[in-house]
Order: sequence, then C-alpha cells, then structure tokens
Amino acid sequence: MKYPRLIVSALSGGSGKTITSLGIVSALKAKGHLIAPFKKGPDYIDAGWLALAAGQPCYNLDTFLLTPSKIIQLFLTYTQQESISLIEANRGIYDSIDTQGTTSTAELAKLLQAPVILCLDCTKTTRTLAALVHGCMIFDPKVLFAGIVLNRVAGVRHEGIIRQCIEGHTGVPVVGAIPKLNDNIFPERHMGLVPTSEHQWADNAIDSAQHVAEKYLDLQQIAHIAQQAVSLSQTNITSPAKISHQTKTVRIGIARDAAFQFYYSENLEALSREGASLVFISPMSDTKLPDLDAFYLGGGFPETQSRQLSQNHSFRKSLQESVKRGLPVYAECGGLMYLGQTVIVDNTPFEMANIFSIQFDLSTRPIAHGYSIIKVAHPNPVFPVGMELRGHEFHYSRVVKWNKSDETLAFQVMRGKGFWEKQDGLCCHNVIAAYTHVHAWGTPQWAVGLVQAARNYQAKKGP
Repeated sequence: MKYPRLIVSALSGGSGKTITSLGIVSALKAKGHLIAPFKKGPDYIDAGWLALAAGQPCYNLDTFLLTPSKIIQLFLTYTQQESISLIEANRGIYDSIDTQGTTSTAELAKLLQAPVILCLDCTKTTRTLAALVHGCMIFDPKVLFAGIVLNRVAGVRHEGIIRQCIEGHTGVPVVGAIPKLNDNIFPERHMGLVPTSEHQWADNAIDSAQHVAEKYLDLQQIAHIAQQAVSLSQTNITSPAKISHQTKTVRIGIARDAAFQFYYSENLEALSREGASLVFISPMSDTKLPDLDAFYLGGGFPETQSRQLSQNHSFRKSLQESVKRGLPVYAECGGLMYLGQTVIVDNTPFEMANIFSIQFDLSTRPIAHGYSIIKVAHPNPVFPVGMELRGHEFHYSRVVKWNKSDETLAFQVMRGKGFWEKQDGLCCHNVIAAYTHVHAWGTPQWAVGLVQAARNYQAKKGP
C-alpha cells in the first residue's frame, strides 16, 4: 500500500536535520497536509519538537530497541495513506553502534523503503560535497537518496557552485538551500535541544522554522518525493495494533511537568491499552497524590527544577506515605533522581522524595550515554526474573552516596552502565527505579507488568 513518507538525514549531527525537519513539518501542515511525525532513535526531546510542529504525537522508530517487524508494525499503526510521514534521523546516515551499520538510518530507510533527503553543512566547502553524496550513494546502492538540502550556504554564488556540482555528478536534485542564520532558533543544552516545555517561545520557534522552510525549501518537490515512495511491503508483518477502548480498571499517575517530560507516546498508549486510566500529575505544583493504583515517574531534568521540587513538602510527604502503603511506583532516570534523598546542584543540596537513601550530584560530562541490555536477576514489581530487555541510558547525574539498607538491585547490566557496579533497577517496598529507559513496543512486558501491579494494589487496598 502507498504510504507517503521520507527520511531527513545528514552526514553527521549538527548538519541541519532539526530545522529542516521541523520546517518541513510545520510548512506542509500549514498547506493542509496531514503530517505523521517520527523520530529515529530513542530521543525524547526532538520527538517533542516534532509533535509540537505537527500538532499530534511523534513516535520513535529505534533499530536497537525494536525488531524490524515491530518497526514496520509501529509505523503502519501511526501513519495513514492520506498523510505524509516524516522521519527525522539521528547522527549520520550510516552511523551505527557496530561496524555493520545494523542500527543506522540507512538500515531504517531500506526497511521502510523510504526516500532520503540528505542535509549537508556547506561551511567552507563546495565541490567536495558532490563527492560525499556520490560516496553515500555507492556505499549502499539500496538506499534511495531523493533530495539534498544545503545548509549554511554563504551566498548565491556559493549555492550555485554546490548545486551544479551535486546535481551534475550525482543526479540527485537539490531541494533547498538554507543560508547562515543569525538567530539560534533552537538553543541546545548538554543533552541536545532545550525541551519544548522549557523554551519560552516554543511556538515562535516553530513559526520561525516554518518561515525558513517556506522561503528556502522547495516544499512542492519535497511533498512529491514523499508521495512517490514505493508501496510498503507488509509480508510477514502482523496487523497494526489497535488502541483499545475497554473499560479502564486502574488509575496510573503520570508525573508530567517541567521536571518530568520524557515519555514515549507509545508507552503511555500501551498503559491505556492494558486498561489503565492515566492521571497527569505535577510533583512541582500539586499538593498531594490523588487516589492512584500506580505511579509512573519518567525522565526529565529534575536538576533544573530542584528548588521547586524541594519546596513542595506536601507532595513529597504524600508520596512517602503512599509508598509505605504499598503503591507501585516505576521511575526512570530523572524519576530515579527524584526518589533519592538529595540532589546537589551547584554545590547546593536539595531534598527530594527520600524514598531511597541516595545522594546525587551532576557531572560536567555524560556518566552514561548509549544503549543497554539488562537481565532481570531479582524479584521486582514489574518484570519476571530471567527476562532480558533492551533500553537506553543518557544522564549526567551520578551517585555520590548510597546507604543500601533494605534496598536491592533487580537488574544485571549486560551492556551499559546502570545504577551501581553494572546493576540497575533499585527496589524497595513496591517501587522500582532505574537509569534505564525502556520502549513499550520493544518491551511489551513493561506495560503488562505495571498495570498488573496496579491491579494487585487495587485489590489489596479494596474499594
């Protein structure tokens, strides 16, 4: 079946993928196109920006966390024949965790039979770019390079030379040329872009990207490239998953505010499919936990909101009391930090929820950054012992002090760093917290286990 689609990739990070992707999404949407946004890789922040630009959720297609059949199934679930699907890549087109390129954007492009628009940083170079494009084409002839976007061109003459060289030597059309921009539309922090929730003028930034696309990109040709994508083969692929409308039997709280914002849309929808009603909560501003059957604390930047989190004494006390009563809590990365005793920011300690006797501080360099493989070694509220699962880590926080007391670690880290000495999954009471992030489509047991823990708690506490 025909599913209009394209991938926006580059030779390396920092080449203009983000402004190109967001510009195309917002500009085509303004022209009346229905856009289905996707992000290649595990990134939460870029996905958040794409969702804002498209006006609907963005989903992650990760070639390490998901099997090829799951990637196609996920894609088919969240795209439509009448929409244009744009997939923003990560890093360079052929970059991967291994020398075979198994997790590269190129492999995703071949799997989805999607044409690629390649973004090129044109700073201080001209004809060499044609050689690089030609090299990409012959490196793997099965990857379809359908268009080129030039970024940071110095002027009309500079653009003209590059355009003629690329089109003349490779036959790939140049579909846009973005000049050097004076304004930094999308400011960055150590983990990439600043999240939409922390960007004071996020909507204005999207408008600026749209203006760039409308002025410098051939949007009609880009839409045509997507619409000319070949029919997507569905051989040996199960039918797309459907969102269930069954009666919601348990209430799961979701911490969502400026401190906690890293959630895959797929994860939240998986909880809903399993029968959970989602209740969004702010540990920064809410005075207490409502009546819940489980609580999910995702990742984020609690360190940037540490003062407000610390000052919300009533919420922290409410969480402590709920944990003592047996409330199931699942926390990832930033959520783990919040469940600790203190977080030290700029030499100032801030009290957190004090569920675990841990002190955290922040390094100036990443403590862990990459994919992980973990094996469940000990009993916990969500995963069965013996299960192996894949995830990813990216954090600057580190453990300064840990009073182990009655706390145990449920996960053995086979690849990655984890929380402590190649272990992760800190457990106490009915709480499990880890640095590892998981994706519900790659680890279906996550949603099944958390909802079951909620049901067990609901039955225990009674009406």
